[in-house]
Amino acid sequence: MAIEAPYYPIIYVRGYAATMDEIEDTVATPYMGFNLGATKIRQNHKGEIARFIFESPLLRLMKDEGYVDTYHEGDYVKGEVPAKSVWIFRYYEPVSQSLGSGKRRQMTEFAMQLRRFIVAVREKVCGDDDAARRQFRVYLVAHSMGGLICRCYLQNICDQGTGDAELDRSLELPGDSMVDKVFTYATPHNGIDIKGVNVPDVGLTRALEADTFNRGDMAGYLALPGKPDRVDVLDGKFPPERFFCLVGTNYDDYAAFFGLARKGTGPMSDGLVMISNATVQGAPRAFVHRSHSGHYGIVNSEEGYQNLRRFLFGHMRIDILLEADAITLPEAVEQAAGGHAQRERVKAAYYIETDAAVRGARCFLHQRRFDQSSAIMRRYEQLVHERKPIQLVSGYLHKGAKMPDARDTALAFQVWVGVQVPEYEIDNTFWLDDHFPGDYILDETLTFEVRTRAERTTVAYGLASKHGPRRAPRRVPNEAMRARDDGGVEFTVRLGYPSDAATPPRPGFSGRLIVRATPWE
Repeated sequence: MAIEAPYYPIIYVRGYAATMDEIEDTVATPYMGFNLGATKIRQNHKGEIARFIFESPLLRLMKDEGYVDTYHEGDYVKGEVPAKSVWIFRYYEPVSQSLGSGKRRQMTEFAMQLRRFIVAVREKVCGDDDAARRQFRVYLVAHSMGGLICRCYLQNICDQGTGDAELDRSLELPGDSMVDKVFTYATPHNGIDIKGVNVPDVGLTRALEADTFNRGDMAGYLALPGKPDRVDVLDGKFPPERFFCLVGTNYDDYAAFFGLARKGTGPMSDGLVMISNATVQGAPRAFVHRSHSGHYGIVNSEEGYQNLRRFLFGHMRIDILLEADAITLPEAVEQAAGGHAQRERVKAAYYIETDAAVRGARCFLHQRRFDQSSAIMRRYEQLVHERKPIQLVSGYLHKGAKMPDARDTALAFQVWVGVQVPEYEIDNTFWLDDHFPGDYILDETLTFEVRTRAERTTVAYGLASKHGPRRAPRRVPNEAMRARDDGGVEFTVRLGYPSDAATPPRPGFSGRLIVRATPWE
């Protein structure tokens, strides 16, 4: 059976089930929740309620990319299976009382099961075709704890083996993971914290194996050396650029555990996993206003699927960073602090907001908002003195996902960037004269159009404040496109007031967007 990138088998790995009843409910379903969609309510131009139905990631992969499922006559398909196939890793079956022993298992055992499963998928897809076996790869797509099973597999089992010499020989361990990319939804890569305290490894949490999310236990099954403060690292065992993290920011709609989890985590979480714990260091990520699971959950969302599809099958990676050159204070604030020479008395935290969407989409692929408790916060000295670019967006453009009736050949996307006017403090006292909540020192929407041709890639852009919305009339000159070592290009777009302005606005922002476009496969 031919194996041809980017169409590798997809293996779904579900999340945590706490009680035996939840485990039994899990194993009683064929697709472990990845077949669940959602219906969103919107208003049309008349103000009438209209349905918006997302069928599920499973059905969309079949419709959009031609994948097939792998069940037939009550079990997995007998005989050969095409590479464009979706598999469900049913790792809870040996734990259930009805289909297994009823005995709970450790993360390393789940990871060993995953190795057996991947080897079995290879046999189904490749058979005895040596060339196909050498090219064989899979995509791992995981929700919540499933992402930690994938990491245990990549960082521990593939690197160190199982410890059983005969089993290791049969599973070709230690060895190649046979994994091309990993996509995680709402995975607690740095553990779970409740009221700021990491889940302990004692009592009920141990009995229910919730200690899986204790950082000490995680360091063990992820084979991280020492006692690290953070465990959200791949430790060189898998390329972070091929590991995508989708982060939920809607804590209020998470109803599991009678709502106790969301009360324990509060804002800046998806109702269970804190935003600060939901990514792997160095990995691309996107933020969407979805809860950990349920009717408003991240897996059964259009936003999740669009990020998944583009990451797996896209043709170009886009990274957008923000860099500040200067930020001015209100004149009255500076005077109250004693003039420019005394401005260190002024303290201010700036909230940076951003949205990203592709043309034709009915949702944001990425969204960080102040009113959703997910905005980026930076202090004045971090923005101006450290001058470290801030990563705003990591996304992927997919030629096959372009609107089918679009006459324009360009891959188009739009990014909004906002920097709020902060609440200034002078000597630890808030200065509220002339303050209005929700004002912005930067408020700009940019439209980009990328065209790929045999000889080169061209990019055009437009600023809503100058060119109007949804327009990209300004082409980036070839000499302004800097080549990168990774085969991509980089250019900058000026934002805010001109750096040489004689009388800059106060307060005001002057800086630039750094845009990177890199071929992706």
